[in-house]
Amino acid sequence: MSRSFRAVSRSTVLCVVAVTAFCLGMWPPPAKAQPAARPAASEAPVPLAPAPPKSPQLQPDGTIIFRLAMPNAAKVELHLEGAAHPFPMAKGADAVWSVTVPKLAPQYYSYTFDVDGTALLDPHNVTIKPSFFNTQNVFLVPGQPPMPWEPSNVPHGALHHHYYRSNIVGINSEYYVYTPPNFESRRNQKYPVLYLLHGYSDDPSAWTSMGKANVILDNLIAQGKAVPMIVVMPLGYGTMDMITRGWIAWRDPELPGRNFTKFTDALFQEVMPRVKQQYPISDKREEHAVAGLSMGGSESLLVGLNHAGDFAYVGSFSAGGLGEGDYGPSFPGITARSAAEINAKLRVLWIACGTEDGLLAANQKFIAWLKEKGLQPITIQTPGMHAWMVWRDNLANFAPLLFQSK
Repeated sequence: MSRSFRAVSRSTVLCVVAVTAFCLGMWPPPAKAQPAARPAASEAPVPLAPAPPKSPQLQPDGTIIFRLAMPNAAKVELHLEGAAHPFPMAKGADAVWSVTVPKLAPQYYSYTFDVDGTALLDPHNVTIKPSFFNTQNVFLVPGQPPMPWEPSNVPHGALHHHYYRSNIVGINSEYYVYTPPNFESRRNQKYPVLYLLHGYSDDPSAWTSMGKANVILDNLIAQGKAVPMIVVMPLGYGTMDMITRGWIAWRDPELPGRNFTKFTDALFQEVMPRVKQQYPISDKREEHAVAGLSMGGSESLLVGLNHAGDFAYVGSFSAGGLGEGDYGPSFPGITARSAAEINAKLRVLWIACGTEDGLLAANQKFIAWLKEKGLQPITIQTPGMHAWMVWRDNLANFAPLLFQSK
């Protein structure tokens, strides 16, 4: 090969290498890589926004401000538990609707907004009251000193959630159990038991999520006002037709009675045997109590008065569903002849209702019937409507009466 040809070949190869390097970004040789500049310390990786305002807002003077951003709404109202009428809300220049509610008594309250006829939850309040029919927000107006249903720095009991198959009701059912403070260290001790029944449309969590029964018992036990006890809170329906049919179920001439009967069967045949196996519950009738609110108030009367051999304490809060007619068929064991024996067995028969409750007249009629037969109920009228504010107060006053020495 000639020298000139080799020179041309070398030139050609060098040219090809240079062009290739240039195309690949390697010509001229890359400079030493420099570290990327860090953002200034004040820069945030994502845009920041202020936290949403707490809702509702309790003011120093005790008034409460409710707000809801709903720019396209034509009408917004606040529906507040215990209030006779909704509160109209006004739209501000910022498209936020608001209303200031006057000072309220120390209690937990539920509420919803009504926006052009549709119920809405408060998006800035995560505390919710469950129900088969609707959910509501909940807030606390604290008391000074704290009320019995407010959490305090005292020893706390525990809540246990149990599931089981109810062949009587035909559903997968459930119940909650409260055990008092120091229960685990005293499991060999036998405890008295309160069966606590919820109202219509609620589920078995109602007495703890909204009624604060566990908090009330913690505080009363810590203060020495109540005896340490186990509290069983079952699902209160004998048939779920009561829920699937809605409120119109109460107009059925047969369904409410069937519901009460099958609930009693489920309580005695399914729930009570289970909890007696799971927990150290006393076998003494004198250490068994039953109480409930609204539908559960009627159930507590039906269960307790028709089974006085099993319960020494019966409490009814705003009982609903017993009717206002002849009570004899529902309470066949209560007669003028049996009254003395029943009175001797019952240590407490406690019947309460709110002074503004639509069921007050029906409760008074039932009380009159009991007295006519010779029974001796303790009757209580609590200021308020058919609402949780009344029932928390009822439980806080009823529980100290239980299982006390005569």
